[in-house]
Amino acid sequence: MATAPAHAAAVTAGQAALSNGRVGTRPTPPRLGFVSKPPVRWAAISLPPGPRRAAPAAAAAKERIMEEEEEGPAWVELEPIAGEQQLDRALAEAQQLDLPIVLLWMASWCRKCIYLKPKLEKLAAEYHPRVRFYCIDVNAVPQKLVNRAGVTKMPSIQLWSDSQKQAEVIGGHKSWLVIDDVRKMIEQEE
Repeated sequence: MATAPAHAAAVTAGQAALSNGRVGTRPTPPRLGFVSKPPVRWAAISLPPGPRRAAPAAAAAKERIMEEEEEGPAWVELEPIAGEQQLDRALAEAQQLDLPIVLLWMASWCRKCIYLKPKLEKLAAEYHPRVRFYCIDVNAVPQKLVNRAGVTKMPSIQLWSDSQKQAEVIGGHKSWLVIDDVRKMIEQEE
């Protein structure tokens, strides 16, 4: 039985050495056992499509792309104009290319303007290469530019050709009626 006290003395000496020079014994921390979680019975896995499903999906995607190229874009974002020089540049470019341009005069606080803008973007897609569409926030440009265009109400949609205002639609009524009026305005110009 002489081995037990010798072993205990060795353990005590080792613990004293581990205590960074402090004298005394430190209780041994309890051993922790890691409990693994039971395996999940139902797991959602995402697998890539197999060879049987890949061909029809790829063919459908290719067909959609071909249709979009033939039909053109679904909508065209209205290019913002931030100043008089930018408007003059857009008018000069349109005159060189012999294209009419449509200007949406709007305000960021105007609810009808906000509702009308996406509908004009869809209309811009219909006339994509033949007519250019721009939007101008009246609060972000100098008042001189707003006066030059003769804008008095929001939203105002103007058709410009040869650097001159040709027609105007004031959008105070339902957006589908405004879009219809803008479409008629463009068709009369072409």
